[in-house]
Amino acid sequence: MISPELQKAIDTLEIEDIYLREVTALCMEDFEPKSADFDTLTFQARHFLKASSLVELDAGGYLLRVFVDLGARWVHDSDNDAKASPRATIEAVFIAEYRMQERMDQAGIDAFCLQNVSGHVWPYWRELLNSQCLRMRLPRVTLPTVQLTQNRQRL
Repeated sequence: MISPELQKAIDTLEIEDIYLREVTALCMEDFEPKSADFDTLTFQARHFLKASSLVELDAGGYLLRVFVDLGARWVHDSDNDAKASPRATIEAVFIAEYRMQERMDQAGIDAFCLQNVSGHVWPYWRELLNSQCLRMRLPRVTLPTVQLTQNRQRL
C-alpha cells in the first residue's frame, strides 16, 4: 500500500528531465578484455541514491534534482569484497529532475526518491552499460528490467 506522503508526491511531481552527469569507463592497464578469461571474474553492481536538492525556480514552482549513482565492475573470483581489485569498471551518475508547483514536505520527497526515481533512471543506465560493454569488449550484461536502489530504506 502506498503511503499518503508517497501518493501526494506522485500526484504533485512531474518528470522534467533525466540526463547523464558523469561517466567513467576503464580497464586496468594489465587487463585486456578481448583475451580475458571472464569465467574467473565476478560481475558486481552498485546502485544508490546519492543526494537530492530542491531549487526554487524564477518562473515559479520548484525543481527537485535527484542524483543516482550507478556502477558495474568485474573482479577476480579470488578477491574478497574488502580488497577486491577491479579489472574493469563502468560508473555513472544520472540526474533526474522533477517539477512541482508547490513545495512538498521532506517525507514525501524522500518517499518518492526512494521508491520511484530508480524506475525512471534505470532504462538509461541499462542502455549506457550495454553500449559501454560492447565498445570496451566486455561481456554483455543483461540487467533486470526494473531495479530498486540498494539504499532505498534510507536516504
